[in-house]
Amino acid sequence: MNKDARGPTRSEFRALESGSMAIYPGRGIHGAVVAQLGLRIIRGDHPPGSTIDIDALEPELGVSKTVVREALRVLGAKGLVDSRPKRGTFVRDREAWNLLDTDVMMWRREAQRDDDRLLADLSELRDVIEPAAARLAALRRTDEDLDQLETAFMRFEEAGQNIADLTAADLDFHLLLLKATHNELYARLDVMIIHAVGARNRIQHHPGARWLDPVPDHRSVLEAVRAHDSDAAEAAMRHALRDSAVDLQSGEPPFSEE
Repeated sequence: MNKDARGPTRSEFRALESGSMAIYPGRGIHGAVVAQLGLRIIRGDHPPGSTIDIDALEPELGVSKTVVREALRVLGAKGLVDSRPKRGTFVRDREAWNLLDTDVMMWRREAQRDDDRLLADLSELRDVIEPAAARLAALRRTDEDLDQLETAFMRFEEAGQNIADLTAADLDFHLLLLKATHNELYARLDVMIIHAVGARNRIQHHPGARWLDPVPDHRSVLEAVRAHDSDAAEAAMRHALRDSAVDLQSGEPPFSEE
């Protein structure tokens, strides 16, 4: 996996959730240009099929043409743009976008133009992936895996109404379940889980929202994994995801982070 396609670290995830990650830490001007152009494309400022005027972007963004071209190369690797002789650089159709790329997901969430669609798509993926992951984790988890899951659950249980702590512990628990499958391909789905949990928590777990207590569901998953009960682990995760869907259907609209 290349550097630009990696998932965010947990500290970056928390920055993302707090709305403070407009420019990627450590990526400098190049990263800022990638982020700005990527967001514009996702938001529809540059619709599919439109040509991107590199000469105009240079003075507008206040960067060199080399920086603009390098940023467009990154966006090309994400499927957002392409270049052809005589046509120049243009925005590709949405079908070509790498929708599982962590930056593309983040820009979709920031744009909020299709946030409901993103959340629905991620929820459907979770319905397929996470119950199966819980089943495998129950069969394959090591004592070390169990210790890590129990620590994450303890933090989750102690978080109460502290949204930042709840979100971080929730994320850890679900990522550790993927790790406990000891299937490298499941572990690579962490990007999807990061954004699914983050998008859901932004809607569900905010001050004043009505949501079901998630602790009992997570405890059921943990107990089944501890007991090596694969059927119970799968069923518990399906139940947890069902309750999450109930929360979304009865919850309030997404809150403003401003």
